[in-house]
Amino acid sequence: MAEAKNNKKRNLYLNNVPVEEALSLYFSALEGLLVPKIEKIPVEESLDRITSSAVFARLSSPLYNAAAMDGIALRAADTKGARESNPLYLIAQKDFIYVDTGDPIHHPYDAVIMAEDLIQIDEEKIKIMESASAWQHIRPIGEDIVAGEMIISSRHKIRPIDIGVLFSGGITHIDVFSKPKVAIFPTGNEIIDAADLNENKNPKDGDIIESNTRMFKALIKKAGGEGVRFDPIADNYEQLKNAILKATEEFDLVLINAGSSAGTEDFTVQVLREIGEVIIHGVAMKPGKPVILAKVNNKPVIGTPGYPVSAFLSFEIFASPVLSVLTGSKINSIESNFNQSELTEAVLTRRIVSSLKHREYVRIKAGCVNGKLVASPLARGAGAAMSLVRADGFCVIDQQCEGIEAGEKVMIKLHRSRNEIDHTLVAVGSHDLILDVIADMMSFNGNGSLASAHVGSLAGLTALQRGECHIAPVHLLDEETGNYNINWIKKIFYKQEKQICLIKGVGRIQGILIQKGNPLRIKSIRDLCVSNKQCRFINRQRGAGTRIFFDYLLKKEGINSADIDGYSREAATHMAAAAAIKSGSADAGLGIASAAKALDLDFIPLGEEEYDFALFSDTLQLNEINIFINILKSNKFHCKLEELGHPLNAYSWSRAGEIVYIK
Repeated sequence: MAEAKNNKKRNLYLNNVPVEEALSLYFSALEGLLVPKIEKIPVEESLDRITSSAVFARLSSPLYNAAAMDGIALRAADTKGARESNPLYLIAQKDFIYVDTGDPIHHPYDAVIMAEDLIQIDEEKIKIMESASAWQHIRPIGEDIVAGEMIISSRHKIRPIDIGVLFSGGITHIDVFSKPKVAIFPTGNEIIDAADLNENKNPKDGDIIESNTRMFKALIKKAGGEGVRFDPIADNYEQLKNAILKATEEFDLVLINAGSSAGTEDFTVQVLREIGEVIIHGVAMKPGKPVILAKVNNKPVIGTPGYPVSAFLSFEIFASPVLSVLTGSKINSIESNFNQSELTEAVLTRRIVSSLKHREYVRIKAGCVNGKLVASPLARGAGAAMSLVRADGFCVIDQQCEGIEAGEKVMIKLHRSRNEIDHTLVAVGSHDLILDVIADMMSFNGNGSLASAHVGSLAGLTALQRGECHIAPVHLLDEETGNYNINWIKKIFYKQEKQICLIKGVGRIQGILIQKGNPLRIKSIRDLCVSNKQCRFINRQRGAGTRIFFDYLLKKEGINSADIDGYSREAATHMAAAAAIKSGSADAGLGIASAAKALDLDFIPLGEEEYDFALFSDTLQLNEINIFINILKSNKFHCKLEELGHPLNAYSWSRAGEIVYIK
């Protein structure tokens, strides 16, 4: 049977069920099965645990009537009539006793006078200038907590302050929901464990470093569960089946990563159909469509796609609601925690095209520009894990929507606080490694943050014109004058009433990025032509300053772009172009020297350009802009530029931070 099951037949039973319907169907199938367990634990170990029942005080706090101040305890009635014109003299042990804060106050004493209000005559005698009122400066028994009253309710997540109050109420152990145990299985023949790698052992071609299940384990811990990650399972039907069956006997939830799609070695759904019930296979969401929602031995089993973004979204939308019930934080969770998160309106900085077939989750960077929230879309690929790291949230495009135009309002889900976003400097335009350096320096010093979207110089200026960013990094060559940036800005902003200016950035070397050792013996732009070399070129996106510079060079040399193999292949950043060359999928591309240095490529310099930052002059009033300018001028930043550019002298900074007003 195992051999039959291992036959390489594609699994084509993927459906396209809407997200809400999939959740509803899954929770209906799990009705009565998601029952959180209960355990009694010491209070000091209860942080972030969820109470299974209300907790009532065993003791009062304070336990007795207690002095609230240092001073003396006496009978209030004995001080009647005391005032400045008629001071009262009192004798220790006869009329009063000395007390410190927290000392018990017993009958017949019913008041405390603060030490600051006493005039010491001698060791036994004091003088008071004001009468005392009954029970002044005395904490009565049970002032804070009365024995028998509720301290915290059921389904309450324990905070540090709760722990202190529980002890004050005489509680040392409480009943909480047990942490659900989750089995996590990475699958696939190509999977390798990062723990097996070292400086002498690198992945070979075709290997994939397994990372999703490490992420799952952290997400489970954050949700209040306990994840147990197993060693990767090869694409073997019987091995996978036995692992799942055993896990459902010991664990509350089983997660299987990869193998959920329609590949010839994607066995997960077949296994689950044999040993359990598949409720859903295929959801109308992107990324994450191939998710599997099943149950085996009355335990929830979820199969997630292998791409990192798909895996993350599948977990957040389907596994998190199950964990919410198993941890006791919610009674039921038909609506996912992710979809329930608060929506905020923002303006989109770049057009998003979508499909009518799916609900799409687009990662975005956010910032506040002139009082309005703006959202810049990030890389959309299901394998673009770094987009999750960089993202401030998601823009959710519902099914039946073909997309959203730049400048339109959208609803976004933020993962960062609004306060952080309000202190974020938004840069939209050309890419350079120095943006990462500046962002790191701003964050390290606790001076706000820098969020950058790499769309090319022209698109950046358009975003600035629409008020969707604070600054637009640009490096646009004017063919007629040979000058950078100013003439382009004059052309684009000639109708603009607001003052436009430039913050001078860096000079940087543009050139041809080529593979190490220059196997094709490329020496000039002409060598990129198919007629001269079998060279596969990778270009930059339309509107990028580098693309404009390349077109200028082709025109200057009289070269037709049709003669460049790969002219239409686009990379969004210098590093993306460099990575393509490093991997061998391209032989050459135009880019900056620091990108060549970063990926150990060879480099043919073609000239220096000016990489600056366009902005409206009123933006100069922002504190974050001043921090940005100070970094550009700083010795620390200049040292970083030397590191990035050595030994190619990739950067110069003689005018860095200078402000140029454009008339």
